[in-house]
Amino acid sequence: MVISLAEASRQFDGTGADPERNCWMAVHQHVHGVLPSEYDIREIDEDLYLAVLAYRRSQNAG
Repeated sequence: MVISLAEASRQFDGTGADPERNCWMAVHQHVHGVLPSEYDIREIDEDLYLAVLAYRRSQNAG
């Protein structure tokens, strides 16, 4: 799941190459079934988010 979410986060790179934001958006969509709105305050699983972000960063480093 972490790998698929990290890959899904890349679909948001066209609107801004910000891995933190894009991983958060991918995890939010996975957890809540929709992309976040501008002031969305729904929580996500922080451990999952950090795992996705760490994986994505490791892929960018290689």
